[in-house]
Parts: sequence; structure tokens; C-alpha cells
Amino acid sequence: MRIATSLAVVLMAGAALSACATSPNPAAVHRQAAFDAARISEDIRVLSDDSFEGRGIATPAEAKVIAYLSQQYEAAGLQPGGPNGQWTQDVILNRFVQSNIHASLKLGDWTLPLTQGREVAISTRRPADHVSLKDAPLVFVGYGIKAPERNWDDFKGQDLRGKILVVLVNDADFEDPSLNTFGGKAMTYYGRWTYKYEEAARQGAAGVLIVHETAPASYGWQTVANSWGVPQFDILRQNAAAERVSMEGWIQRDVAVDLFRRAGLDFEALKVQARSRDFQPVTLPGASFSTEFDVKTDRITSHNVIARLPGTTHPDETVLYTAHWDHIGMGEPDATGDRIFNGAVDNASGTAGLLELARMFGTSPPTERSVVMISFTGEESGLLGSEYYAANPVYPLAKTVGGFNMDSMNVYGRVTGLGVTGYGQSDFDERLAAAIQPQGRTLMPDYENAAGTYYRSDHFPLAKRGVPMAYAGSRGDFRDEPIAQREAARAEYGAKRYHQAADEWSPDWDYSGMIEDLQVFYNVGRALANDRDWPKWKPGSEFGPVRSETDAQRR
Repeated sequence: MRIATSLAVVLMAGAALSACATSPNPAAVHRQAAFDAARISEDIRVLSDDSFEGRGIATPAEAKVIAYLSQQYEAAGLQPGGPNGQWTQDVILNRFVQSNIHASLKLGDWTLPLTQGREVAISTRRPADHVSLKDAPLVFVGYGIKAPERNWDDFKGQDLRGKILVVLVNDADFEDPSLNTFGGKAMTYYGRWTYKYEEAARQGAAGVLIVHETAPASYGWQTVANSWGVPQFDILRQNAAAERVSMEGWIQRDVAVDLFRRAGLDFEALKVQARSRDFQPVTLPGASFSTEFDVKTDRITSHNVIARLPGTTHPDETVLYTAHWDHIGMGEPDATGDRIFNGAVDNASGTAGLLELARMFGTSPPTERSVVMISFTGEESGLLGSEYYAANPVYPLAKTVGGFNMDSMNVYGRVTGLGVTGYGQSDFDERLAAAIQPQGRTLMPDYENAAGTYYRSDHFPLAKRGVPMAYAGSRGDFRDEPIAQREAARAEYGAKRYHQAADEWSPDWDYSGMIEDLQVFYNVGRALANDRDWPKWKPGSEFGPVRSETDAQRR
């Protein structure tokens, strides 16, 4: 199937278009010459070429990525935006390479050897030369959540030191949204695997095994195996021993079910019990887990690439555009022998969108506020580049107006809607809704977002520190024929290409839908960059109180 690629799509912004319905002065949007599909396609092709080796961080490929991005930003007319006039911000990380991995489950006379990538996927992000856990007791702690504001505690004060916690992925409302203890179907941060490990460390556990189930995780086992089968990274922590468990892992659902059965427990029945505030941790009688593996721990420096267009009258105020440049590098070969995880859609597409926006801003009249583009590192390792930037901002967060994050953009054609991940959090909802009206599209909230996408991309470290960030993209039905083929291609990506070696560039992609999204982000962002308005968190957002602490700096 070949979907014709438009070589140059001209999407003019109407003179009367208001990028923000609530803005007191919706600045006239500059008429752009074109968003160019050919340029976008070429950027994706280059960045996902085999020669970039899957864009793994702290590999020889990183220097190639930095060189390409900085050259493209410079050609677009932007200035180096990193510290000391550089294109990059150093991101200091610890890298962990596991080897000689042995693991097993034991209960009485029964022992089950566990193979990395098959029954389990285990790693560590705690500095060490060797990890050794021998016959550690197993305790099922439901969803592994402690949320005082929701009167929820899965641990009930039990002493979990030295134990392996067996944890469910997602949160308690996934199986029964009517409970509404965690906001219904949409996943909260408590449902993310990153939270599970963080909380286990606070509980003093030796390790964690998250039971993998495809529906609540929102991805298959192979995605886990691929992601945990490569070096792991973490930001430099002052007290890693207190913030990380010795062993972070996943276990196949069928293996967990069999283990529970052998321990005289009913996994499905315990899952039901775990949906209640009254749930009590359950020890798996007689069951234990052992693992040994070597760890090579070293400190590396990766890089965020930052480009900037200084504002004319308020250069200290910043509008952000972000996307991550990294992917997961090279791993075990797939069935075809391919071991390069090219990451064409995830996230060479978002990176290409960032470059194209840079070209649009670079060829337009300067804005009153500064516009900054950040290509983050380390997203695939747990939002590390964005976390590092948010903790060490080059431009003060109090004066960061807001921004737009792009991750895995639409390469299949025009659609009927713009999906807003994290709908209801900020007034970016209304700004985006006004901007898509001339395109004949509708805004599509993510009320049913059980995958927790709002907590899985680079806007989140900024949002949790109070910076309003929009995370939106194409959603809905396709508008142009051949519709069936477009739907099949989009579905196949999620089922067979996401975090697989098969996520490769195609000359047949249709960028018309992606360009509609870019037009919206450009229009809304340019209006903000020429305005005195500040996007706001809506009442009830967990991020509003943090932002309010710096209100005086924005008057």
C-alpha cells in the first residue's frame, strides 16, 4: 500500500484566526510560506537511518544526533540556547549495564529458573558492581500505592525491608472505573511503573516485580523485554540508596499466576481485593526470589540540544517547544535479525516536527517573547533529559510561559480531531480548540486514557514543577481515502512496531495530518510569544499550587 506523500503542503493561517479564545489580545498570526513534508520526511529518514544505531544515549550515535540537530537549528536561523552559548546542556547520568543475569523462583521443592527477556525483565538503577538477592520473601502489595490524599495505603505499615514486592501495573480504577478512587479509567501517576519503583524504595524493599498484563500496561511483553534489555540510566542522585531499590523488574503474567497457585493463592481473586482501600499485603507462603547479576556502573554525560530565538521586548519570558531525540539504541535481534531500534515514529517524527517549527519561526518576524526549542535526551530511560532540565533550568521556570511537547507524531494522514492528553489540566484546552476550528477538526479529550500517557513524555517533569505544557496530537477518524489502509497502518504500528526494530522510516508516509498539528502548535505558540498572557492551570489540577508559588514573578 502506498499513501502518496505531499511534497510541499501550504497551510496558511487565516488573518482572523485567534490562537487563544481567552487571550485579551490574540496576536495576528504571521502568514507562513509552508510547512514542507519533504523536509520533514528527510529529517525522519536521516535520524532513523541505521547509521544512527537507534539513537542510543551515550553511544557514538549521540554525537551524530547533536551535530545534525545543531546544524539544522543554525540553518533555521536560531541561536545556541544552552549554557555559555552552547548548543547543548550537559545531562549527567549514571549508566548501568547488567550482565550474567541469573534469577529463579522457589517454593518448597519447586524451582523455576527465570530467563531475562522471557519470564522476567530485571535491571537496577542503584550504583553497584554486583546485585545478589538470595531467597528473598515475596509479598503481594496490590497496586503498590500510598496516596494519603486519597486515603489509600497498600502497605498498611508492614515491614517490607529486604522483601520483593509483587505489584500490579496501573491503578485500582483500571479494572473498575466506577470505583473512581483514582479518577476513573484514566491512569494517574500512581499507575506508572516509575512510581511503583520509587514507592518501593521509600518502603525499604529489596526489589520489585511488576506483573505484566498487556491491557493495563498498554503495551506487550516484547516492549518490556526490549526496553529492559539495554543499558539503563538515571540522573545523578545525592542518595541513590534511599531512592532506588536494588532490583527493578517485571514478571510475565502467566508465571505470576502459576506462582500464586503454587502458594495456595488465587491471583484473580487478589486482584479484586486490591481494588479496595481495605486491602492488606499478602505474603506468598514459602515462596522466594533469587537473582544475581553483574553491574557495570559508570557516570556519563548525555546532552539536551537547545536552540533559541531571543524575544524583542520580553526576552526573559520563554515559550517552549520540546521533543526527545533519543531511542533505545541496539538490542537483541528480532526474528529478521535486525537489532537496530531505529525509532522513526518514536521519536524521529517529533524531532522532525521540532526542526520544522524552528524553520517556521526562524523565517518569520521575531516575537516579543523568546522561543526555545529543546531536543531532550533520555526520554526512553525515564524522562531523564527533561527531568534534568526541569531540575536545572537554563531559563527560569517561573518565567517560562508554557509549551508544547511532541512525541510520536501522525505519519498516516489527516484526521478529524486533535487529541489532548491531560485534558482538563490547563487552559491550553481552549487555546487549542480555537486554533483547530479553521481546520474543521474537533478537540478530543482523553477521559479514557488508561495508558497514563500524560505521565510518559517530556512535558511531565516541567508540568509537575508548575509550567503549563500542552501535549496534543492527531486523533480520530481519517478524512481521506484510502481510509482502511491508513487505519491498518496506524494499528500495525501500535501492535508490531512500537519499541521494535520495525519502527523504520517509510517513503510512503503522509504528513498532511502532522502538518495540521504543527500549524496549530505554531499558531498558538506564536500568539503567546507576542502576548502578555500566561496560560493557567485549571482549578483542581495538582500542578496549580506549584505554579502559584511564583505568581508574583509574572506580574
